[in-house]
Amino acid sequence: MVEWHHGSGSGLTGIRTNVCQVSAVTFFTIPTEPRDLPGRVHLTMPAEIDFCNAAELLPVLMSAVRARGDRLEVLVLDLSTTSFMDSQGIRLINDVRRRLRPGAAVRLVARPEGTTSRVLEVTGLRRDVPVYDNLAEALAS
Repeated sequence: MVEWHHGSGSGLTGIRTNVCQVSAVTFFTIPTEPRDLPGRVHLTMPAEIDFCNAAELLPVLMSAVRARGDRLEVLVLDLSTTSFMDSQGIRLINDVRRRLRPGAAVRLVARPEGTTSRVLEVTGLRRDVPVYDNLAEALAS
């Protein structure tokens, strides 16, 4: 179970209380912030994406997508601060891709030297979803 609380700043804080280690994780920025370009939604992903939180992330991501409706062209998932991601993170990204309306695309941001980037490479997802080194490039795509 994950309990979400408003933290300091513009994010939400999650406290994981299931079989996983209990930790505070800075979660998404609020999707309605004016940082987004027209037709684009930028969401910062948590520090870890695994079996403990992946299932609970999907409804949050899809809520941000639905908030944009037919105007969404590009969903940018920012993994640059994600230090751990297992196969559930890959599954999450694929689930989001399948649920987007036709014509909308997912773009990822990941540090080239990071573990997350390596997971994207090893699983082959990098061939299917563009991965950018920085947020500006992903938003401009």
